[in-house]
Amino acid sequence: MASVADMFDVTWEEMRDKLRKWRDENNRNSEQIVDVGEELINDYASKLGDDIWIIYEQVMIAALDLSRDNLAMQCLHELRKQFPGSHRVKRLTGMRFESLERYEDANKMYDGILQEDPTNTAARKRKIAILKALGKTTEAIRELNEYLEQFVGDQEAWHELAELYINEHDYAKAAFCLEELMMTNPHNHLYCQHYAEVKYTQGGLENLEISRKYFSQALKLNNRNMRALFGLYMAASHTASNPKANAKIKKDNMRYATWAALQINKAYQLAGRGKKENKNSLKVVEDMLEALQITQS
Repeated sequence: MASVADMFDVTWEEMRDKLRKWRDENNRNSEQIVDVGEELINDYASKLGDDIWIIYEQVMIAALDLSRDNLAMQCLHELRKQFPGSHRVKRLTGMRFESLERYEDANKMYDGILQEDPTNTAARKRKIAILKALGKTTEAIRELNEYLEQFVGDQEAWHELAELYINEHDYAKAAFCLEELMMTNPHNHLYCQHYAEVKYTQGGLENLEISRKYFSQALKLNNRNMRALFGLYMAASHTASNPKANAKIKKDNMRYATWAALQINKAYQLAGRGKKENKNSLKVVEDMLEALQITQS
């Protein structure tokens, strides 16, 4: 089988830089990481200098995603030799146990880390991940809440807690978690979009109006967010048809919904002229506009 370097005519330096870029972007494209990383550690390890250790870790995590236990163990073996007793390497050992569904062994590993370092956030979050994997959602929620009392600035934990509440249909608490995220990162359009979706799901006139405002904010932050554009259309059109809305609210939201539908129509026209699937999508958008016109009349 041809090597990655030969197939794509790239140097080992370019392969190393690609792995670094994926790390910086927190991109977990495991198949590509394994393809590039396995070749690097097997053929160019002596040229990588200190970069080899972070690459071993990156490749190991990707190998676990793909159930490549032999490759994961190869990386783990090298890391253990270089960093004996390291909490980070112990955590990777625990993650391997998790991938093999040896959850008791994984928990013992994380407990050992926490006994030596009670502030080790990575080990605590892995224990919560195990509860989630075992379907113990209530316990996972309790542990995450206790964790966030100590580490209130952990955005990843707030997002995970929001997802757990959504899975439990506790939308009010999920909305609270997303509000915390928006306070710390008000320019993240995905947080605004996610919050808008939760408020839309809660329903009721007040929540629908909040939903429409945050879909609008998500669009303001990223005008290419099609999910937010569709959300704006849905929230505005449902607000306009809500019997509890007064005449002004209905008129304003009909205008917002019409604008959103027109923007969706334009986007589909630009995205794929002549393609059959896009013609079908355009028909759906045209039906949306027609429905709005009927409602207005």
